Amino acid sequence: MTIPASFIQELIARADVVEIVGRYVQLKKAGANFMGLCPFHGEKSPSFSVSPTKQFYHCFGCGVHGNAIGFLMEHAGMGFVEAVHDLAGQYGLQVPEDDASPAERARAASQRQKQATLTDVLEKAGEAYRKALRQAPGAIEYLKGRGVSGEVARQFGIGYAPAGWRTLASVFPDYDDPLLAESGLVIVNAEDGAEDAKRYDRFRDRVMFPIRNVKGECIGFGGRVLGDEKPKYLNSPETPVFSKGRELYGLYEARAAFRERGFALVTEGYMDVVALAQLGFPNAVATLGTACTTEHVQKLFRFTESVVFSFDGDAAGRRAARKALDGALPYATDVRSIKFLFLPAEHDPDSFIREFGADAFARFIQEATPLSRFMLEAAREGCDLTTAEGRAHMTSNVRPLWSAMPDGALKRQLLSEIAALVQLDAAALSELWASTPGPRRPAAAPAQRQGDAGHESDYPEMPPPAEYEPPRYESDSKPRKFTKGKRWGGKFEAPIEPLRGRGKPPSRPDVAARLLLSNMAQWDALSHELHVMLCDLPGPHGALFTWLDSQLHEHGVQPWAALREGMRGLDFEALAERLMSVSESAPVPEGEEEQHLADAAKELASVLDFMLDDRLKAQQSEAIAAVGKDPKALERYKALEARRLELRNRLNPRGAETA
Repeated sequence: MTIPASFIQELIARADVVEIVGRYVQLKKAGANFMGLCPFHGEKSPSFSVSPTKQFYHCFGCGVHGNAIGFLMEHAGMGFVEAVHDLAGQYGLQVPEDDASPAERARAASQRQKQATLTDVLEKAGEAYRKALRQAPGAIEYLKGRGVSGEVARQFGIGYAPAGWRTLASVFPDYDDPLLAESGLVIVNAEDGAEDAKRYDRFRDRVMFPIRNVKGECIGFGGRVLGDEKPKYLNSPETPVFSKGRELYGLYEARAAFRERGFALVTEGYMDVVALAQLGFPNAVATLGTACTTEHVQKLFRFTESVVFSFDGDAAGRRAARKALDGALPYATDVRSIKFLFLPAEHDPDSFIREFGADAFARFIQEATPLSRFMLEAAREGCDLTTAEGRAHMTSNVRPLWSAMPDGALKRQLLSEIAALVQLDAAALSELWASTPGPRRPAAAPAQRQGDAGHESDYPEMPPPAEYEPPRYESDSKPRKFTKGKRWGGKFEAPIEPLRGRGKPPSRPDVAARLLLSNMAQWDALSHELHVMLCDLPGPHGALFTWLDSQLHEHGVQPWAALREGMRGLDFEALAERLMSVSESAPVPEGEEEQHLADAAKELASVLDFMLDDRLKAQQSEAIAAVGKDPKALERYKALEARRLELRNRLNPRGAETA
C-alpha cells in the first residue's frame, strides 16, 4: 500500500498536534508552546514541549520528538499506515492509496466502518458492566479478597456481568441486532428444525475485564467466575476487531510503565496483571488464554527493548515458556533483552509478592533466565551429552531454534556455545547445517501400507536396525494381531476396537485423538516435541490437536461434553464425534476408573512412541536418499537410529536387548 507524499503533507498541515497530544497528556500553556509531563519517560517536572506553530513535540529530558503521526506511532504503538488512517479519520479525510483499486478502497473503508461500529457496541456493554458492578456485592467482595482497590478497578475498567441470560436486552433495545452476535456479546443458537434462533448473553455472573487495543478502544472482554466453576476464564471469540493471537491484556494501561521501568513483564492471566499493577508493577501484560505468538512479541517490541516472560515453575509453565521461546526467537536481536522467569510452583506473581515483598520479586526478575540459556536448556532436554548419540540429538533439537534467530553477534556467539556442547568445531557445525536440508515435516508415505493410502496401521512394528521382516496381518475384518520380526521374537497383540460403521481399524492419530479427547489432562503432560508432532499432522487431525491445545490454554481441562459443544461447526467435528462414539459405547465399570485412566495413559504413551518412530523413520529415509551426495547423511542416519533405539528400549526392553 502506497500513500502519496502530498497527502501526508496535507494531513500534517491540517492536524493539530496540541489536540492530538492533549488527549493523552495534560498540557498547560507556557508562552508560545504547551508543556506537560513526558509520556515516554518518568518525570516529576514537565519537560515535554508541544509547539502549535511548528506542529511538533519535543522532550528536553529524553529527547523524543516528532509530529502528530509520529506521536501516534510512538505512544499508541501503531504502524505508519495505521497511524495515517487513524489521524485522517479524526479529521474526516479519505486516505488515497496509489496501488489500490476502487473496489479495494471501498472494501477497506467498509471494514474500518464495521470495526468502529463494533467497538462502539463493546464500549456500551463495558459501561453497563461497570454500572452493574456497583450493585454486585459478591463481585465487589471477590475483588477486595484479591486485594484490588477501587482505583485500580477503575483504571482497568473492571465490571460485572449479571447472572441473567438476557441482561444485555436492557442495555441494547434491539437485542436481535446482528452486531451483538458479531461482537461476541451474544450467542445465537439455532437448533435443528427451529424457526427462531435462541439468543442469550455470552457472559453471565462473571467479573468482566475489558480488553483494549493500543488506542484504548474496547475490542473484547475476558470474564472470570466468582467461584471455582469451569471454565474459570471465558474470552470473547475472534471478531473483526479482536484476535487472541495478536492482542495483549493490559497493553494500553502498561505502555508508559514499559518506558519507566525499562521492560515489559508478560504474565499468564488478567488477575496477574491487575494484582501486579496494585502491588507496584504496572508494566505487566498477559496473553489472552493462548500461547505467546510472534505477533505478541512484535507488538511488545514497539514499546520496549526488554521483555521478561513470567511463568509458573511447574511442567505446564515450562511448556508455555517453550512456546513463548518459539515466538520470541525471530526478534532476539543484539540490542534486545528477552528473559524467562519461573516462579516457585506454589506461587503466582500476586502470592509471591505478598509473601516475600516487591523488592524480592524485583530481584527475582533481574535474575531471570536469559533467552540464550533457556534455548540451550530446551534443546538439551532428554539428551545425554556424555554420549555421541545424545549430542547428535541435541544438535537436531537446537538447529531450528538457532535458525529462527536474526543474524547478529548473539546468534554467532550461540553457534560457538552449541558447538562446544556437542563437541564439534563451530565451523564444522556451520558446515554441517549448511550442507543438509533444514527440518521439515516428514513424508507420510513410509508409514502407510500399500493399497491403504492415508491410513496408518494400528500399531506397526518398529524395525530393528537390520534383518527386518515385514509385519504380517490377519484379515482386515478382524482386530489385527501383529507378529514381530524374527530377531525380536514373540508376539505383540494390540487389538483396537474398530470404529462403528467403518471397515478399517483406527489409525494411530485416531487413537491419540480419542484418548486425549476422553482425558484432556493428558495433553498437558506431553512434551513440546509431541505437541509439535501432533499439531503438524496433515488434515483434520492436525487441526483438531491445534484446537485442543488452544482450548487448554483458554479454558483449562474440560470434559468431552464441553469440548463437543466448543467444536460445533468446525472442520474436524465429524472426525471427533466418530472417534468418541467408541468411548461412549464402552462405559467404564464402577470402581475401575483409576485403573482405566492408568491403562489409557500407557496406551497413549505407546501410540505416541510409535508415531514418533515413524517421524524418525521418514527422516532416516531422507538421509539414506542423500547418501552419495551429502557426506554427512550417514552420520545423520546413525543419530536418528540411536533415537529410534531409545524408543525400542522403552517399548520393549527385553526384546531390544535380544535384537
